[in-house]
Amino acid sequence: MQILIYGIGGVGGYFGGKIADAGYDVSIIGRGKHLEAIQQNGLFIESIKGDFKVIPKVATDDLQQVPSPDVVILGVKSWQLKDAAIALKTIIKEDTIVLPLQNGADNVEQLLQVLPEKNVIAGLCRIVSFIERPGKIKHASFEPEIIFGEIDNSQSKRIHSVKEIFDRSGIQNTIPEEIQLEVWKKFLFIVSISGIGGLTRVPIGRIRESEYLVDLMQKTAMEILEVANAKNIPLTREHVNKVFETIANQPYDTTASTQRDLMNGRPSEIENFNGFIVKEGAQLGIPTPVNKFIYECLLPMEQKARNL
Repeated sequence: MQILIYGIGGVGGYFGGKIADAGYDVSIIGRGKHLEAIQQNGLFIESIKGDFKVIPKVATDDLQQVPSPDVVILGVKSWQLKDAAIALKTIIKEDTIVLPLQNGADNVEQLLQVLPEKNVIAGLCRIVSFIERPGKIKHASFEPEIIFGEIDNSQSKRIHSVKEIFDRSGIQNTIPEEIQLEVWKKFLFIVSISGIGGLTRVPIGRIRESEYLVDLMQKTAMEILEVANAKNIPLTREHVNKVFETIANQPYDTTASTQRDLMNGRPSEIENFNGFIVKEGAQLGIPTPVNKFIYECLLPMEQKARNL
């Protein structure tokens, strides 16, 4: 099997590294100094599960140098998905499987605007990992897991062929009964913490010390719940409660990737997070004042990062 990891940041770097370490033919698409370091010295992963180093079969920024893939794992940000799909359209085969792992509630919908439905499955991951320096990924917390499935939740042969890759690579993975619900559960968690983290610029432990900020996060989550239910996603108040149990158990110094992007002046996923809820709420007639406040406060920083 030919595996392509498109985007070699914290998510693509860790999971792609695990798959390569298991002996699969793994090609990666990266860029900049991070890619250069991998080309020269391989990819090093420092992990709470054990450190390791791999040499990808191909490490490049040119898709035309990559063998036509059987499976593509998308490790780019949600706002980069459409461009990635357009690029991939030139090399994927009739039966290539494309699996998005980014945070976001509408990743599949974005991909389907470009790629045939037969090529796309749905997914998400749970991990805290990031590029610590060029050529090195640091996995800092969370038991890494990939949750994935067919868009229609069928138990297809190809879904189980992907599961076999993850199983052989030692990656915890699950095929749930309802993948879209799982995507929204992750979305509920990440959006509830990302915007507040971007505004306060402090780790989750400091945020938890403020009753006001915790209340603001809870209001953010309740607006997401209402929007999800209006879209026939069966999120419940119990799911919200479990999200806040997870938040309560996060290591004190944890920060979200979107928060780190905002703090470092990089383009972020805020448009696909709080901005998405604001836009969906407006279309559905659901007030989202807290998400709108967070989004509008962060928007000038986002526009500056994008030179708008």
